[in-house]
Amino acid sequence: MLMGTTAHGDHRQGSMLPCVSSKERKSHSNMEILKAFALLIVGFVLLIKGADFFVDGSSSLAKKLKVPSLIIGLTIVAMGTSLPELSVSITASAVGSNALAVSNVIGSNIFNLIVVLGICAVTAPLEVGENVIKRELPVSVGCALLLVGLGLMGMELGRVDGLIFLVLFALYILYQIRNALAARKDALNAENEDEEIKDISLGLCFLYIIGGAVAVKFGGDFTVNGAKTIAAALGMSENLIGLTIVAIGTSLPELVTSVVAARKNELDMAVGNCVGSNIFNILMILGVASVVSPIAFIMENVIDIVILVAFSALVWFFSATKRKISRTEGIIMLVGYAAFAAYIITR
Repeated sequence: MLMGTTAHGDHRQGSMLPCVSSKERKSHSNMEILKAFALLIVGFVLLIKGADFFVDGSSSLAKKLKVPSLIIGLTIVAMGTSLPELSVSITASAVGSNALAVSNVIGSNIFNLIVVLGICAVTAPLEVGENVIKRELPVSVGCALLLVGLGLMGMELGRVDGLIFLVLFALYILYQIRNALAARKDALNAENEDEEIKDISLGLCFLYIIGGAVAVKFGGDFTVNGAKTIAAALGMSENLIGLTIVAIGTSLPELVTSVVAARKNELDMAVGNCVGSNIFNILMILGVASVVSPIAFIMENVIDIVILVAFSALVWFFSATKRKISRTEGIIMLVGYAAFAAYIITR
């Protein structure tokens, strides 16, 4: 009798263990999701405040050095807001997550062009400078075409391809430096004070730029990590996560920085930031990532890059027609992104 009771008791105790374990796992999963949401909130705060300081510091520095805001937007601001993409893509390439490395850049570039500029245009019609229409936008389209061309050759980006990207990036930066020096020389010969830009000390400019960049970088990291944790719980593929959650997360610095710049009437910086970031993403980020480890392509990547080329041409066309992107065109761009998002989620 005693033995039967003991056996029965053991059986009951054993049957309860999986239930307790299941509850613990569920509780642990809920805690992880709560932590992920907390990371998202902290990330958003860092992104917003970091972008605010970054724009103030960059525009004030441009004013002091007599350099147009467009040049600052195409170089310093574009590189600073691309730090999350750089971190994610290089890390993904190093650990062999090639799909994430490529899709992150493609998705971010599409988001930058269509959503960031679209939202800015809806907020206030974006005037686009002649230099952007004749130089930067064609370079951005050319980079996308080069990416799809090299990707189709062997369906991968090898180390040689990466070196080609890095050489082109170095030439692009040298070109921008030359433009900046020429613009500064012209500005020194003319009075061109912008009252909208904060006049702060040089030391504070650098503090704002560096502190803002650090906040933007960690804000992007926190946002992406939180979003990836939530997305993983939904069973999304690596390529889809890269095109959506990670791409949007790493593009939040461009979104916040450009919207803040547009609201402060720094329209050249808003446009230059997005276009410059797209060029930086392809030439620098994919260049470094493919040199670290060759990146394999899948057919979905090729299709997405073709869509990126089409969107780039659309933005170029909108900009060239009246030298501005109107509110209506901004809405068209946002609707286009919604269609793209629906396509990649359902394919």
